[in-house]
Amino acid sequence: MNGFMLDSRLENDSVSIMITGLCDLRLSRDARWPWLILVPRRASITEIFELTPLDQVLLAFETELTATALKQITGAAKINIGALGNIVRQLHVHVIARFEGDANWPGPVWGFGRAEPYEDGKRDEFTAKLREALSS
Repeated sequence: MNGFMLDSRLENDSVSIMITGLCDLRLSRDARWPWLILVPRRASITEIFELTPLDQVLLAFETELTATALKQITGAAKINIGALGNIVRQLHVHVIARFEGDANWPGPVWGFGRAEPYEDGKRDEFTAKLREALSS
């Protein structure tokens, strides 16, 4: 599709759970937080403002849908949304459910401790709940 290739670091650190209109919606392999990543399927894009105006609207829409679904299925105290890209330059948007008392609350998730992998059953259960919430 239009020369899009997923950055190898995103591929290694997350798993695709759904393709949306614009993005590859991915789940971080770090189970400490319910952590989703939206990656617009566009080649050579590093910043939101580099997207076409229509793609910017789609990204905002898909981010809102993802954040709403994540809040609904987790009951999180806060949903963190960010597009940093200082290390992985390919445009991607993090949508992270945070809870008082979670690992490093209220500090950032980046660079804190060691990633903890999902148990297959828990990952599959979470993914099914998310897909259901996004389809309703």
